[in-house]
Amino acid sequence: MRTATLGPAERTVALAAMAERELDVLVVGAGVVGAGTALDAATRGLSTGLVEARDWASGTSSRSSKLIHGGLRYLEMLDFALVREALKERGLLLERLAPHLVKPVPFLYPLQHKGWERLYAGSGVALYDAMSVSSGHGRGLPVHRHLSRKHALRVAPALKKDALVGALQYYDAQMDDARFVTELVRTAASYGARVANAARVIGFLREGERVVGARVQDVEGGTEYEIRAKQVVNATGVWTDDTQGLIGERGQFHVRASKGIHLVVPKDRIHSTTGLILRTEKSVLFVIPWGRHWIIGTTDTDWDLDKAHPAASSADIDYLLQHVNSVLNTPLTRDDVQGVYAGLRPLLAGESDATSKLSREHTVAHPAPGLVVVAGGKYTTYRVMAKDAVDEAVHGLDQRVAACVTEDTPLLGAEGYKALWNARARIAARTGLHVARVEHLLNRYGSMTEEILELILADPALGEPLPAADDYLRAEIVYAASHEGARHLDDVLTRRTRISIETFDRGTRSARLCAELMAPVLGWDEERIDREVQHYEKRVEAERESQRQPDDLTADAARLGAPDIVPI
Repeated sequence: MRTATLGPAERTVALAAMAERELDVLVVGAGVVGAGTALDAATRGLSTGLVEARDWASGTSSRSSKLIHGGLRYLEMLDFALVREALKERGLLLERLAPHLVKPVPFLYPLQHKGWERLYAGSGVALYDAMSVSSGHGRGLPVHRHLSRKHALRVAPALKKDALVGALQYYDAQMDDARFVTELVRTAASYGARVANAARVIGFLREGERVVGARVQDVEGGTEYEIRAKQVVNATGVWTDDTQGLIGERGQFHVRASKGIHLVVPKDRIHSTTGLILRTEKSVLFVIPWGRHWIIGTTDTDWDLDKAHPAASSADIDYLLQHVNSVLNTPLTRDDVQGVYAGLRPLLAGESDATSKLSREHTVAHPAPGLVVVAGGKYTTYRVMAKDAVDEAVHGLDQRVAACVTEDTPLLGAEGYKALWNARARIAARTGLHVARVEHLLNRYGSMTEEILELILADPALGEPLPAADDYLRAEIVYAASHEGARHLDDVLTRRTRISIETFDRGTRSARLCAELMAPVLGWDEERIDREVQHYEKRVEAERESQRQPDDLTADAARLGAPDIVPI
């Protein structure tokens, strides 16, 4: 395996190498599906390239509910195949592929009706557990249990007594979605894939009807590259139709965007030892444990405005607060909200008028010779989507290709993670870090934690926490730029860390120090540092302003008040 370092020099080399020799597969889009597709192709022995117009996971894949789950509510839709598939993937991720990133999380489902509801909901959760175990990868999670109202209130004292007559508790799993994608990309690179972010596809190369590659622009430097490939995979999510438009046709299906927003509040605002799942008139609402915070979400509404920066309106925030407050003893207010983020789900249109009822199943198509499109699906089943996309691409390759092996290919950081976790006290003693800091690093980087510790050994000041975001060490900011492909301050504060949603100042107090830590790695001077900080501050102010607006149109207009940074 090659090094998995994704610094600025490696990016330059990758772009040049992709343009130098024809690839077997070029993947467009580095969300979870695109990154997974690159890993799948590379581990089959195919020469693989991956290009992303912005940053890894900068679209949908960094703005999800951060759950790895089977989709309990899809049982009500009788979509057993999707649930079974997702539960198998959940088990693989927990047990084998990414135990350092994917963790069990408990949820409490309050019952509001005596008798029939416990039987109905209990049967569904029992089936959920049974399907998980039958997948062969579900034995690592506790089974569900029935709770009386008294017991449920001990587990979740924040609930109003009259909000439930009893409860069910069951388990799913969660992860940091953007970090997961970053590790997917690095794992693909370690198996030989050439990867580059800030590399936008501006057109496809054609020979007659056949797509034979793409014209790619280095967004940072302006250089254009012709990257030839035997097969191109379009994995651009909600941008699928736009990407297809570059070859003059929409394709065989249409991707519809559904907006979901989430609120982040401090842990002490909701007194509970478990997450919550609540029914709404349209869908379900989750209250999800998230370190020293809770994530509350989500909404599910049509969105046909700016795809790069979907905006949360005041009405969206009020909707979530109203629903969660209906069951809480102490209501949450706007002042309790530390962070807000909005994302777009890529749904296949034509299945239903209501986005919450659209299937999360995916589709793979070959709309033109040399071009494969994959769309739809859900985060949990990214690996299956990637496998199907590469299987389809293989049909167009004039060579024998090995079968998919990603079911047995752990992500970087997984190998050795459990042994290091068992040795965390010794690591803390050796490095002088508190054991809680070591646990934090292991659950973000797994066995790659040693690379962070090497940075701290070389410069002990990097072992200090960020003053205004003390969950994170300074070394993590440097590492994001030197090893994880971060190109801008926004990449670090929003995706490599979650400072942008985990602090009341939304990262503005950490911005300058983080930019100064990134500067030596990326070659920034004082002027560039100032520009990165100013851009980030404008972004935060535009987001705050959008969240004061009454509806989508005004919120979108306010958010677009802060343009994307364009480097000199």
